[in-house]
Amino acid sequence: MLQSSKPPWLTKEPPRIGISACLLGKPVRYDGGHKRDPFLTETFGPWVTWVPVCPEVELGLGVPRPTLRLEADESGVRLRMPSTGADLTTAMQRWAKRRVHALEREDLSGFVVKKDSPSCGMERVRVYRATGAPQRTGVGLFTAALRAAYPLLPVEEEGRLHDPKLRENFVERVFAYQRLKALFRGRWTIANLVAFHTAHKMQLLAHSPALYRELGRLVANAKQCPRNELRQRYTEGFMRALQALATPRRQANVLLHMAGYLREYVGAQSRAELLRVIEDYRRGLVPLVVPVTLLGSFVRTYRVPYLLGQTYLEPHPSELMLRNHV
Repeated sequence: MLQSSKPPWLTKEPPRIGISACLLGKPVRYDGGHKRDPFLTETFGPWVTWVPVCPEVELGLGVPRPTLRLEADESGVRLRMPSTGADLTTAMQRWAKRRVHALEREDLSGFVVKKDSPSCGMERVRVYRATGAPQRTGVGLFTAALRAAYPLLPVEEEGRLHDPKLRENFVERVFAYQRLKALFRGRWTIANLVAFHTAHKMQLLAHSPALYRELGRLVANAKQCPRNELRQRYTEGFMRALQALATPRRQANVLLHMAGYLREYVGAQSRAELLRVIEDYRRGLVPLVVPVTLLGSFVRTYRVPYLLGQTYLEPHPSELMLRNHV
């Protein structure tokens, strides 16, 4: 991140992220295999600390083991083992409640779950009925408990992370959430919050201008709000804003807004080139990394005060090359 001085919410510690253990290559699946994901293990892995969880193994089921699935009946959706008829719903729900509570000590900034899993799937898990084809309406029991306990925690399925926009958004939210928690972990002041909100202005505008303005009003009236309520309301609004995918139009608007700060530093010809590149991005001719890199080079060269602290220029490690594909 481009900085003139290190703000209190920055940390050198890698974010801690929960993950379905099979995605790391651990042989914990029902058939003794795994679902190792190259992006998570090779690209993203060096930048984070993984906290692996396997609900079925930790529940006490062996490896290998009979398959589980979600089944719907008059009592609701149940977690069952079809080969034996065993109903593991209550056992899994009780275990999940304890495990989710224990995860509070892990200081997680995100979680990646296994798609289609009756314990870990985030959405569209098959739900079987006595007759007819299964419907993709289910949620894994562990992930349901996780999201209920930590509604602001960035959670994503590894399958959805194959989409470049969803992947970039998830990683961006992970690092933003880590910074936000670092802000509120210590003896924070309203001045700290103002500085944090200012540093994230462009990033928030790229996702949700409406929520950026709402957060701005909250910060402006911070002295009238009890501290705990202020922290909670800001955290909720901040993470909700970043959940909205940044569109090319909003990204281009932010880039143009930032380009306006360069007038007294950069010559007309260089500014015209930057504007051309921004327009090329808006039209889909170049990826986001092109205008952001050019803009960032001007900011570093001329030490543009306001822009140096904007997280938008480097919301996550550039080595991940996530903006090369959006």
